[in-house]
Amino acid sequence: MRARAEIAQRVSEFLSGRLLVRALGLKLEEDTPLLERRFIDSTGVLELVSFLEQEFGIVVADEEITPGNLNSVRQIAEYVGRKRSTDHTDGAE
Repeated sequence: MRARAEIAQRVSEFLSGRLLVRALGLKLEEDTPLLERRFIDSTGVLELVSFLEQEFGIVVADEEITPGNLNSVRQIAEYVGRKRSTDHTDGAE
């Protein structure tokens, strides 16, 4: 889905800008485990959630801040896609 690819790109750009990924010579792939490899810490997760809410117009509930939703660019893009489709139930598919 094109929309999810665009979300993934924007999330990847945000993370790359916030993290020392390039400076450390690391490459951020869509499936890189952000939490397990400690690319982001608890403060980084809060920054990420704030970015997602502002950038994509969603509300991230506390119980949704889980590794299943936020551990990789792919998971984040899928999560945002799900949130946007359920938050914007206007009948259009």
